[in-house]
Amino acid sequence: MMEMLKTTYAKMVFFVVLLLLYSGVRAERLKDIASVAGVRSNPLLGYGLVVGLDGSGDDNNFTQQSFKTMLMRLGIQLPPNINPQSKNVAAVVVHAELPPFAKPGQPIDVTVSSIGNAKSLRGGTLLLSPLKAANGEVVAMAQGNIVLNGLGVSGRDGSQVKVNVPVVGRIPNGAIVEVAAPNALAGTNKITYLLHRSDFTTAKRVAEAINHRLQQPLARALDGTAIEVKVPKAASNRVSLLSTLENVVLEPGEGAAKIVLNARTGTVVVGKHVTVGPAAVSHGNLTVTITETGVVNQPQGGSQGVTVLTDQSNIGITQAKNKLLVLSPGPTLDEVVRALNTVGASPSDLMAILQALQQAGALQAELQVI
Repeated sequence: MMEMLKTTYAKMVFFVVLLLLYSGVRAERLKDIASVAGVRSNPLLGYGLVVGLDGSGDDNNFTQQSFKTMLMRLGIQLPPNINPQSKNVAAVVVHAELPPFAKPGQPIDVTVSSIGNAKSLRGGTLLLSPLKAANGEVVAMAQGNIVLNGLGVSGRDGSQVKVNVPVVGRIPNGAIVEVAAPNALAGTNKITYLLHRSDFTTAKRVAEAINHRLQQPLARALDGTAIEVKVPKAASNRVSLLSTLENVVLEPGEGAAKIVLNARTGTVVVGKHVTVGPAAVSHGNLTVTITETGVVNQPQGGSQGVTVLTDQSNIGITQAKNKLLVLSPGPTLDEVVRALNTVGASPSDLMAILQALQQAGALQAELQVI
């Protein structure tokens, strides 16, 4: 009896899971489909020197000049006629992302990329390098040992083996923030959410879900992307308010019917609500085959000629004879895919068929080629 109850319970759970999977309801949190306007990272850029390389550094004048300038800042004055020719130094560009609300003393990761003719940055150490924001202000200072995933090995005969890119590396926690990131929420009485994908239906539902959660009409959709939320007077703690808003759950609006074609990789992605009207499609493959055959030409008897081996090209052309396929109106994505697969086309040919269907007015979808 217990075994029968367990079996019945397992079947009921499995049936409920299937209902959840195929119910079509796709609830999302606000934090997954939108972001707060002004809350973003800021790119940082700097120039530095990597030292400690095993002879795989730069061999150019500007790197040596940078090295001499660094020694002068450290109080070491080289004679004018001495030019250090060290291949253990490489000039690099240092870049990082300053996260929102970053505070002084907070470490961030940096990426180091060679800009000279260095062969590898393996084993190198980045010397103290200032990182500047777009306005020229020094925001962070970077320094540390480089972690490299690439490998480059070369022989005396010119042969070489490279794994990944040996002239780009990272320094985990390699920079210390010196200036706090700007706070876009300070002193404002409104918060604006920006949808990752513009959609009027989703914007309307976000405003309704926020008003329902706060029990006040504080949110309104400005357009298909922005939703403005007034900060209530009682909400002195903005962190609590934002935590409440970002966990609001709603069902986003379904996107427009779209087909995305990647001409470089041959990828075809068909979205929901794509339908095909009545149309007739004929698909044929044209195959050209070229073979080379060696022909021996013998000289005539008594002549001074020599035997010559020449190539003779044989060109053959074949074309598949496919019948005309009639596509009935397809109300679902499965029927559209099944109808197009019946043609037996490759991804590249399928792109041409979809474009032709759109030109004929039989494809009710937006065709995007990337």
